[in-house]
Amino acid sequence: MRFHMQVPKKRKPKRRWLKLIIPALLLTIALSFYYLNMKLKPVYMNYAEFQTRKIAAHVISQAIQSRGSGVLDVNDALINIPNGTSETVTMQVDADAISKVIAEIHELVEIHLDRAESGDLEMLPQSDGLDFDTEEMEKRGGVVFFVPIGQVADIPLLGNLGPKIPIRFHIVGDVHADIDTEIKEYGINNVYMEINVIMTVNVQIIIPLATKQSTVEQKIPVAIGIIQGVVPQIYSNGGGTAPNIQVPLDDVNLP
Repeated sequence: MRFHMQVPKKRKPKRRWLKLIIPALLLTIALSFYYLNMKLKPVYMNYAEFQTRKIAAHVISQAIQSRGSGVLDVNDALINIPNGTSETVTMQVDADAISKVIAEIHELVEIHLDRAESGDLEMLPQSDGLDFDTEEMEKRGGVVFFVPIGQVADIPLLGNLGPKIPIRFHIVGDVHADIDTEIKEYGINNVYMEINVIMTVNVQIIIPLATKQSTVEQKIPVAIGIIQGVVPQIYSNGGGTAPNIQVPLDDVNLP
């Protein structure tokens, strides 16, 4: 008589440790990415702000270049006011002429910025390795571009490789224009004068896990030239004689 004995199979040990190690590994990876992002966030933001200023300045320059007229002669932007004496020359800014130029520049800048935010690549610079997302710009507005993490972090080994960081910026509020003048003594009783418009654009910069408001300023020359004063009969170079020219700058109504 034969007896058959059934040998019980060895049970494989339950790998319960997998239930703990996998979540721990995923958590470690997530925390590592978060830590790395927090360390690199200032670098991202500085780079984003730098590129945003360059893009906004480029768009404003495009707007200025689209103007049909150039910079005025400063003498065409001033009004000579009789003062009853032949020893001094009194002038004031022609508010109507300057206001007209400022209004034209202001409108052109706003139009070009709107076109840039709507995805018009003709308004945007095509350099510095920027990759614009025109589809996203058309849907949600704002200027959206991507840059490789190696370029942002200045890692030569990565170059243009690696994951790309999305950067977006919106124009916040209206474009502001202010007038600024510079007057310098030039020669004998002459002055060199510049009348500039300071365009101010407020932008909201958005990067992964961070946002920041920044201000972009661009100086645009409106009128440049030399104003000739009355040449005195006797001029002493060592006496520090100041030019006898008065240029009162009345407030100009800005847009």
